[in-house]
Amino acid sequence: MVTKREPTARQLRLAVELRRLREAAGLSAREAAALLGVNSVQISQIELGTSGVSEQRLRQLAGHYACTDEEFVSALVAMATDRTRNWWEEYRGHLPTSFLDLSELEHNATFRWDLDLIHVSGLLQTEDYARALFSTRIPELPENELELRVRHRMQRHLIIEGDTPIPYKAVIHEAALRIRVGGQAAAGAQLARILELSEADHITVRVIPFALDRFDDTGSAMIYAGGSVPKLDTVVRDGPHGTTFIDSEAQLGVFRTLFRRVEAASLDPGPSRELIHKLTKEL
Repeated sequence: MVTKREPTARQLRLAVELRRLREAAGLSAREAAALLGVNSVQISQIELGTSGVSEQRLRQLAGHYACTDEEFVSALVAMATDRTRNWWEEYRGHLPTSFLDLSELEHNATFRWDLDLIHVSGLLQTEDYARALFSTRIPELPENELELRVRHRMQRHLIIEGDTPIPYKAVIHEAALRIRVGGQAAAGAQLARILELSEADHITVRVIPFALDRFDDTGSAMIYAGGSVPKLDTVVRDGPHGTTFIDSEAQLGVFRTLFRRVEAASLDPGPSRELIHKLTKEL
């Protein structure tokens, strides 16, 4: 018996956006199906991400839903017709689905913002730092899975270190830089790596120092990935029960404001590098 593969986060995002367009048009699934000359089950399957949709049918739906944003519709078409199987597929069935969904999200992102309070962002981590973090997981990971996670995390660095890197901003609390993950040597190598990457034109690293007055709690770390159009931006947050992908326009607006507020309160790139140099010497 063949098991149908679970939709990826990208496929589910397409499904959600099509449902939002239909609901904004005030149409039921049955009414939308009638306009296409299909049954409502097909519309439901498309909106659940369990069935694909062709470019022609997607554009028909957008027309029936009175969506005149051509840039947005074209972005949805690109999502619907993308059949690329990329490097993260080798981990399917070996790592949690959220790892693969994050890789896919990053691969299609146009920019990336990170806010980190306790640990250095995954895109900036050295191999030893990542291995030390994964080693603290409870229950303890088998050695083969731990190494798979480390290798996967290192491959994710392609989006900022590959041939076509995307603009990347990282705002890191001083606490994350002072915690000696993996010991003194690993922590020193991690700080040196951040300094090296921060010299790249497309990478901006800012530090929130302990000395900052009136720094309000931001709740937790976050990843903000820019979509091909702003409506397709995504926020990723890790919690005790797993990874959450956030895509509602209202929430995206909140997280954009949050990041810009924290970014404005943090040290500029130059003073941030000076602080990291200082922390390196203190090790």
